[in-house]
Amino acid sequence: MARFVTIAAGQLGPIARSESRTAVVSRLMALMRQARACGCDLIIYPELALTTFFPRWYFEDQAETDSFFEREMPGPETQALFDLAREIGIGFYLGYAELTTEAGIARRYNASILVDKSGAIVGKYRKVHLPGHAEHEPWRAFQHLEKRYFEPGGGFGVVDAFGGKMGMAICNDRRWSETYRVMGLQGVEMVLIGYNTPVHNPPAPEHDDLSLFHNHLVMQAGAYQNGTFVVGVAKAGLEEGVDQIGGSCIIAPSGEIIAACTTKGDEIALARCDLDLCNSYKRTTFNFDVHRQPRAYEMIVERKGVTTMADGTPVPRRG
Repeated sequence: MARFVTIAAGQLGPIARSESRTAVVSRLMALMRQARACGCDLIIYPELALTTFFPRWYFEDQAETDSFFEREMPGPETQALFDLAREIGIGFYLGYAELTTEAGIARRYNASILVDKSGAIVGKYRKVHLPGHAEHEPWRAFQHLEKRYFEPGGGFGVVDAFGGKMGMAICNDRRWSETYRVMGLQGVEMVLIGYNTPVHNPPAPEHDDLSLFHNHLVMQAGAYQNGTFVVGVAKAGLEEGVDQIGGSCIIAPSGEIIAACTTKGDEIALARCDLDLCNSYKRTTFNFDVHRQPRAYEMIVERKGVTTMADGTPVPRRG
């Protein structure tokens, strides 16, 4: 018997720095209602979906930085989203900045949660691959200070939800093959990824024209090589002077894009996903138990990176 889950990629357009949480949640709720009206079981929102992408600015005042973080989930502004999900019977993935206390120490993560149709949180993920830099670099057209404002999460788990095995990642995680493989080894059938990706890359402007190509390339490869659906959802458009890519899409285990957004604004893309399609790849070409040779890959976990480039120059140690 086929296991179908109908998915909405809930793309957002720009969020102004002055826009309130309540206003943003209203936009999320509008997309949620559209998705449910189309018969969706689950809607996926972007990374840091409740605020503008604040790591583009350098802040010295910790209180100002913390104004972008959520201290509880759901909180006063986000409770309405949970209530609506429970009322109309739809789940969601939501990316946000998490401020928590562990053993008396304040911790800050770039996080996401998976919420089921009853409004219950069934999974949480904290971003592992933090891009950018930690110190003020005023030469940039805009900053990318994720390494300053967040600490890396602990790993890639998979949860049983929506009739299948669901995993989560965030933005830069999608560029690393290990992200998908660790979840693939747990039998993942759908990977949910929110992102905020600028068109311009200050340290490597030669990549700018390839931003959308690279976005789809890594997610399609991850889907095919692990026999899993992948859903990538952007916060897109010109946000506080920074142009961000769109390209939100739903990818089948074959690596094919089966649904995509066409604008850089608030929009949903839909796909009815048969999770059993994953089996065709997991049991043949990518039957890990039959074909993988872990002894040949030991360097992957023994070594973090290369020390020199092919021409003998040292590898830069700053992102």
